[in-house]
Amino acid sequence: MTVARKILLTGGAGFIGSHLVKWILDETEHEVVNVDKLTYAGQTRSLSGCQQNPRYQFEAIDIVDRKNVEELFHRHQPDWVMHLAAETHVDRSIDQPDEFIQTNVVGTFNLLEQSRHYFHQLELDRQSRFRFHHVSTDEVYGSLSLDDDPFTEQTAYNPRSPYSASKAGADHLVRAWHETYRLPVIITHSSNNYGPCQFPEKLVPLVILKAILGQPIPVYGTGENVRDWLYVTDHVRALMRVVEAGAPGETYHIGGNNQPANLELVQSICRLLDTRCPVADNPRLSAEQQTGLASYSALITLVADRPGHDLRYSSDTTKITNSLGWKPHETLLSGLEKTIEWYLTNEDWWKPLLQADEGC
Repeated sequence: MTVARKILLTGGAGFIGSHLVKWILDETEHEVVNVDKLTYAGQTRSLSGCQQNPRYQFEAIDIVDRKNVEELFHRHQPDWVMHLAAETHVDRSIDQPDEFIQTNVVGTFNLLEQSRHYFHQLELDRQSRFRFHHVSTDEVYGSLSLDDDPFTEQTAYNPRSPYSASKAGADHLVRAWHETYRLPVIITHSSNNYGPCQFPEKLVPLVILKAILGQPIPVYGTGENVRDWLYVTDHVRALMRVVEAGAPGETYHIGGNNQPANLELVQSICRLLDTRCPVADNPRLSAEQQTGLASYSALITLVADRPGHDLRYSSDTTKITNSLGWKPHETLLSGLEKTIEWYLTNEDWWKPLLQADEGC
């Protein structure tokens, strides 16, 4: 049985972070200090029930503020740092790259520096169990052609967007702090996540909500871009396995081994919605919207491609499977079914986000 630890977890009000917080509280005896500045993508409603747990604390802090980060370590004395806080949406990074540099690079630097000072003043037994787990992305490796081998942990970096470049910069800092200061770090690179409580700007919830509201479903370019899709709970299980048993200085890939083209993914979501929420029975659609609409797939609309759009991501997950015994539980079908069901039955979570985005 794993000994209970105190975890300083950044970005715990975000999509992956909120699932991780709830998993830790429900499935382990660890304590969680959730550090989040609550940007547009940070939703405290995703943490319903956590506030009443005596093993949970929340800190509304921006990791770019170095003084506040220093005080965090002083107050909470963590055993592990799990660093998920990041700006993540590629389109936003193209429009506003400065926010990505500040949070993803400067924020990571602040956490590393304070972790370094904190780690070296710990007694040896606490040093031996301290971990700095940096959660990164497969996008740092750049783009694959359709017939290239998957990324491995040895693949050279080749970021092609402000988002992926900022995450690559953070990764390099993390590795440098390990090599230079012997800080016990671990890095994980995950593929595209999806699941409940994901902000509607991301592809899977965007498609679901556009469809059930009878709006055009935008697909970039020809829809041939390929991503590996990972159900968020599978990712959370992997993160916990890595922080509990991963080796300091190592990197691990986490993927769902589901790699449809974007257009194929969107069509799959539409087919599932046709069965679970048929157009004719959808109370969100007006009679005019329902007229002549036999399937949600008719709403699919190809739009101009975004700049620097990577063609394909694919990661080899052999290392984490062989060394730590992790593999995904969900197939793409089972994960999408669970995700669609959640969005259909949790309109009170996503509707205010759409209204805020429209300026209502």
